[in-house]
Amino acid sequence: MRFINKYLRNLAPYKVASHKIWEVPSDERKKMLKLDWNEATVPPSPKVNERLQKLVNEQEVYYLYPSTHNAELLGLLSAYTSLPKENIQYFASSDSLHEYLVRMFVGVGDPILILGPTYDNFRLTCESQGAQIYYHDYSDSFELDKAAFKDKVREITPSLVYLCNPNNPTGNVLEKDYLLEMVAAFPDTIFLIDEAYFEFYGETMSNYVLVHPNLFVTRTFSKAFALANFRAGYLIASAENIAQISKIRNPKNFTTFTQEAVIAVLSDVAYMRKYVDEVLKARDYFEEKLKGSPLIKNIFPSQGNFVLVEFSDFDIKMKVYNGLSDHNIFVRNLMHSKLLMNTLRITIGTREQMERVIKVIDTIQ
Repeated sequence: MRFINKYLRNLAPYKVASHKIWEVPSDERKKMLKLDWNEATVPPSPKVNERLQKLVNEQEVYYLYPSTHNAELLGLLSAYTSLPKENIQYFASSDSLHEYLVRMFVGVGDPILILGPTYDNFRLTCESQGAQIYYHDYSDSFELDKAAFKDKVREITPSLVYLCNPNNPTGNVLEKDYLLEMVAAFPDTIFLIDEAYFEFYGETMSNYVLVHPNLFVTRTFSKAFALANFRAGYLIASAENIAQISKIRNPKNFTTFTQEAVIAVLSDVAYMRKYVDEVLKARDYFEEKLKGSPLIKNIFPSQGNFVLVEFSDFDIKMKVYNGLSDHNIFVRNLMHSKLLMNTLRITIGTREQMERVIKVIDTIQ
């Protein structure tokens, strides 16, 4: 133990267990419905398979390092975000990107403010570097007292504020005007906006990195673009910040296969938008169907590809969780905040997939 980084010794892990879906043969896997990690529930654009099939036969991609500066990929990202290439950099997942940002900006003892409950992995990344974590919680109905949050920032003067927008797991959003007010009011504090679910919401802070050097926006290809297994994300920030983080970024971690997959989906944005539209309609259908259930206390409005459902009590929640699991439907049982103890987060798939979930819930008493 004496050789281990002292900040890791008592670190509470980010809890992600091995998943049953990868422990069964492929034919059984197809019968399962994975709605617990907010991945897409359909394959990505067919262009991904087309490009990868060609790549499989190019033997050099197996033994050579990947391209460390893919101009085609950056050009497509620039077109998709409507921002200059100098304001964008791609990484091997947004989680990996967050690790680089913490290495770059967070030191031992630095105060980090997290608006929660939220995605817990960022907390782990900061604590492993010796940072001091502070939380400001949403209300019981997941609304934010904006004045109180501003006072909290003023009180602890954090090095960095982490905001997931739309927020995971609650699905709520912070309005652009309020975020801009905060970014402008605290120019010496970094505001990291995690826009993992941007495509389902449609509002972004990305354009404001051109005028606010303390603003960083991160995104992923794991959700709307259906590339979770490829591990791809990207950063939007000022040109100077991109240049600085690129000094420590390892460009060889973004494989050729991942680069080709990202190029494929960015070449077929219409496919992604059609899937997003399908998810939004399925979300509306699912929420409406759940409203009549006597098991459910609340369904929180969501701007992501998921809904947070509050049950009448903990026992009912577990009965629904286990009942769905018995039918090979997996949803997320969240336990890392007292505000979530009676809730399940359910990823939204297609209308047909959500009908399957409703059918099981309706049998539970």
